[in-house]
Amino acid sequence: MIRLHEILKRDGVNSELKQVISHIMIACKEISHKLGQGDLAGILGSSVTENVQGETQKLLDVVSNDLLKKILVEDNCVKGIASEEEDYTVAGTESGKYLVLFDPLDGSSNIDVNLSVGTIFSILEAPDDSRQGDDQTIYLQNGRKQVAAGYVLYGPSAILVLTTGKGVNFFTLDRHIGEFVLTREQVKIPADTKEFAINMSNQRFWEDGMKSYINDCLAGETGPLAKRYNMRWVASMVAEVHRILVRGGIFMYPWDNREPNKPGKLRLMYEGNPMSMIVEQAGGLSTTGREHIMDVTPEGIHQRCPVMLGSKNEVEKAMGYLKD
Repeated sequence: MIRLHEILKRDGVNSELKQVISHIMIACKEISHKLGQGDLAGILGSSVTENVQGETQKLLDVVSNDLLKKILVEDNCVKGIASEEEDYTVAGTESGKYLVLFDPLDGSSNIDVNLSVGTIFSILEAPDDSRQGDDQTIYLQNGRKQVAAGYVLYGPSAILVLTTGKGVNFFTLDRHIGEFVLTREQVKIPADTKEFAINMSNQRFWEDGMKSYINDCLAGETGPLAKRYNMRWVASMVAEVHRILVRGGIFMYPWDNREPNKPGKLRLMYEGNPMSMIVEQAGGLSTTGREHIMDVTPEGIHQRCPVMLGSKNEVEKAMGYLKD
């Protein structure tokens, strides 16, 4: 049984970054516990508040955000945090070395129906200057600057998927000892796939290239792509990406014309960048459909972006439709 801290030590992760990851896991264990209790913990249903995106928050959105926020701002290695659920960034310890960005509960619309949700996090080095942790400009680094990224999937078991730039490993929460232990090492995404994930209810709003790609997938063996595809949709990015890491696939949340001025639905800093680091460390590809997500220069902490990620050959194939 190899525990998380042993893998971090083996991979040469410094003590400050190990401490930050450890504190994130403390909060995630508590979130997992509350999810396991469901109605018994009084965390189902919606709150009376909206987040900065104008979305009604689930009760567990608020609880999860507060847990992560409290533990991280008290960590002396964290200069500041940014959350999908917070209007503004929050200062931590002035001398802290790291910035932590997170989506406290991805897929929260699944909570009340007892389906998979997750916590996504991204860790950046704080600039070596005198700016405070609540200065939003210090967070506006592209995804290549991430020193670690991961998510915890809360399903039948709680699984941590983590990269510190040396591949992707899976850790499963052993509830008897209260720790995450290594269960799969150096995970790789198959380059080819016959499985795609997309919200088909938005099809009429997509650009023509995306419509053509999906139509060709649906045409099966007799269509231009000459193979039968399966479609999946869980409405939780964590669950979609985890399936791709386990058996391959392509996940897409493309630009659509409902709100033309918004480049996509998913958030670059809280979802796009950390998931891109994980996918590319596992040998996959993650793009906006036209460029690598981690090469996008962020202009705001709540910036959105289109997402197309997964099995490398399939992502490149889908990108070709958009270029055409």
